[in-house]
Amino acid sequence: MTERDLLVDCLRRLNRSGVVYYLTRSMASNYWGIPRTTHDLDFVVQFLPTAVPLIFQEFSDDFYIEEAAVRTVYETPHQFIDTRSALKVDFWLAGSELFDQEMLRRRFQATLFGESAWISTAEDVILHKLLWNRISPSDRQLGDAAGVVAVQTAALDKDYLSRWAEELRLSDDLKRLPTEEIRPKET
Repeated sequence: MTERDLLVDCLRRLNRSGVVYYLTRSMASNYWGIPRTTHDLDFVVQFLPTAVPLIFQEFSDDFYIEEAAVRTVYETPHQFIDTRSALKVDFWLAGSELFDQEMLRRRFQATLFGESAWISTAEDVILHKLLWNRISPSDRQLGDAAGVVAVQTAALDKDYLSRWAEELRLSDDLKRLPTEEIRPKET
């Protein structure tokens, strides 16, 4: 099973479950920016503890997963391992911070490989990548953010980016992205 196959499979399962979700991190930056190889899928989810049996049912046949482990989604990150490919799928519970809730509210509906998908917006991918770089500095995070800026420059909501960059104290990094001081990743 390829990453693409796994993505489609996970999207189908999430869509069937009715769980509120969006695709984020590397696969989202691949959608909006310059694609690169990645070895996992990352989803932000929002569901009540009563939905745990439904999630378990949707993913139990082809994934290494235990119902008790699904309940730990409230202790993020939570990982499922696809038993067909050994690829990892991370599920992150939507945070309660204003920016986390804004990302959930702004999620974008797209079609990925023929499957309906909710995905983070280009602006939120950029900001999230800059946040992750602050937590764990990495040329990969910065390169992903620069790749989205390079591809989406004309379409970006610059007011939204500026406002949230200031709020999240990311303004200096955001200003460096279009100057190519931070270079996009190479494919």
